[in-house]
Amino acid sequence: MRAANQLVSRTLTEVGKLVKPGVTTKELDKVAGEFIRDNGAIPTFYGFPNPNGAPFPANICTSVNDVVVHGIPDETPLNEGDIVSIDCGALLNGFNGDSCYTFRVGSVSSEINALLKTTKEALYKGIEMAANGRRIGDVSHAIESHCTEQGYGVVREFVGHGIGREMHEEPHVPNYGKAGNGKLIRNGLCIAIEPMIVQYGREIYLMPDKWTVKTRDRGFAAHYEHTIAIHNGKPDILSSFEEIEKIENQY
Repeated sequence: MRAANQLVSRTLTEVGKLVKPGVTTKELDKVAGEFIRDNGAIPTFYGFPNPNGAPFPANICTSVNDVVVHGIPDETPLNEGDIVSIDCGALLNGFNGDSCYTFRVGSVSSEINALLKTTKEALYKGIEMAANGRRIGDVSHAIESHCTEQGYGVVREFVGHGIGREMHEEPHVPNYGKAGNGKLIRNGLCIAIEPMIVQYGREIYLMPDKWTVKTRDRGFAAHYEHTIAIHNGKPDILSSFEEIEKIENQY
C-alpha cells in the first residue's frame, strides 16, 4: 500500500512541476499516464465505470476552479489565478494508491489561498482523529467543524473511502458528521480521507458529461486527499505532499 501511494505522490509531483498558465489539463493527463505506466503500475481512473454514462476517459481527474471533483482533462489552457485539483490513482502489485492535491496556477487571490489553507488543515485534523478505538464520525466531525468555523461549505455527496485491493472499499468516510458515531477504527484499516470544501454554499450539480461536478454558485472548490493506514494504534500517512510542497515553495 505504501509503494502504491508513494507512486501516486511522485506522479502528482511530476504533474505539479508543469502546472502554470497556458498548460492544458490534457497535457498534464498525458504526463501522469506515462509516468504511472513507466513505473510498472496501472492508472486506475482510466476506464473507471460510471453507472450513469461512459467510463472515465482519462488517467487523472483535473478539477478547475468551481469543479469540485471528476473534472475531465481537456484542451482548455489554465489561466493565471486558477486552481486545479488533481486526483490520481494507481494500481501497483495488486494494491491501490489514491491522493489528491489542489495546485495554484501562478498567483491566486488571498481569498482562494485561505480556502486552500483551511482545506489542507482540515485533512490533517481528520487524520489526527483516525486512531485505533475512535470512530469514523470523529474524523468526519473534525473536518467539518474546522471548515464551517471558517465559513466554508462542506460537500456531502462525495466522501472518502476504504482502500486496499480495490480502489473503493468500505467504510465511507464523510467530511461531515457527529463525533462518536460510525464504524469503529481498528489497526489495519486503510482509508482515503479527502475533504472537498467550497467557498460558499455546498450545493452542487452534475454536468452533461456525467462526470464533472460543479458548485451551483460558481464558488471555487478545494480538494486534498491522503491514503492512511491505522498502524500501531496511530494513523500512518502512506501518500505524501512533501515533494509537491517543495515545488510550491519555489514560486
